[in-house]
Amino acid sequence: MYDFVVVGVGPAGARFARRAAEAGYDVLALEKGEVGSPLACSGHVSTDIWEYVPEDAHDRLLQNRVYGANFHVGGPDSDPYRFYKSEEVSNVIDRVELDRTLADAARTAGADVREGYTVTSVDEHADSVTVTASVSGETREFEAKMVAGCDGPISRTRREVGLPEPAEKLHGVLAFTDEPDFGDDVSVHLTVPRFFAWRIPRGDAGVEYGLAAPPGKEVNEMFELLTDAYGVETDRFCSGAIPIGPAETVTTRRVFLVGDAAAQTKPFTGGGILYGMTAADIAVRKIDPEHPRTLADYERAWRSELSREIRLGHLVRRAYSLPEPVQRLGLGTLAGEIGVHMDKPSSFFSREHIGKLLSRS
Repeated sequence: MYDFVVVGVGPAGARFARRAAEAGYDVLALEKGEVGSPLACSGHVSTDIWEYVPEDAHDRLLQNRVYGANFHVGGPDSDPYRFYKSEEVSNVIDRVELDRTLADAARTAGADVREGYTVTSVDEHADSVTVTASVSGETREFEAKMVAGCDGPISRTRREVGLPEPAEKLHGVLAFTDEPDFGDDVSVHLTVPRFFAWRIPRGDAGVEYGLAAPPGKEVNEMFELLTDAYGVETDRFCSGAIPIGPAETVTTRRVFLVGDAAAQTKPFTGGGILYGMTAADIAVRKIDPEHPRTLADYERAWRSELSREIRLGHLVRRAYSLPEPVQRLGLGTLAGEIGVHMDKPSSFFSREHIGKLLSRS
């Protein structure tokens, strides 16, 4: 019997598997396909990412350094409102290689990471959990004291144990062009209902174009309008769900969710890499597989760490739907040098950022 079976080996699952193995637990991690494939989301992340990967992975993963963002209330020809720092705001990384690097780190720590295992059922018992998976046409069963559901926004684990769905799922799409672009800024277009579109320079890896919107919107048509406005033809098209808003609980007696499965994401960007890995570290610190009651400690701890940022992130997102004149007024007032952290809306009230705002007056 394993201490933990981890379902899904994206950033959250790989991080939990690694840290749990380092803590001395017997860990099995199952990925339904090949780790890192297909591409699930953008690789635009804060520089905090380097705290979670081995030092020797930096040069292999880094594609571009970003110093600011140009916000538009129209297309690429509309006047931009630039927000920037003198130092790096964020990095663009090889998103597929990130997953593989994190999975390798979990293996090195002692976790049994297996690819090609599609979990088909998760059955809780009084003192254990049975995970059934399909691999190469055969059915395998694994017993664990607890199961970590890290299997993304459309989580099979979540459905199997009857945990509630996230408050909302957006439909996100992205694709790429191949021309090298080492530009300092990403571009954000507030032209999509209740969310935004983007352009991200990825160095030698080309340029990423994407957008997200609530289901039911003509996302593909809006994406075509975006790329037509830029005058580009993209390839390597990706599409998927983006969970927004954690449910009231992400745990049962012996199962807990981490990462996108738990909607531990930023409501104002949809990104969840750092939030998910933060929650994974909390889970390892708080959960004892011998004592199911410790799952309540995990619930309290991750919400204490992330709920303020998530709540403020919802407020930021509301600004995307304000009337255009109000958006222009707000962007014009706030644009310039900033002191905020891209993962932490609360940093808008930091001494550093307030100082930047006051220095303009």
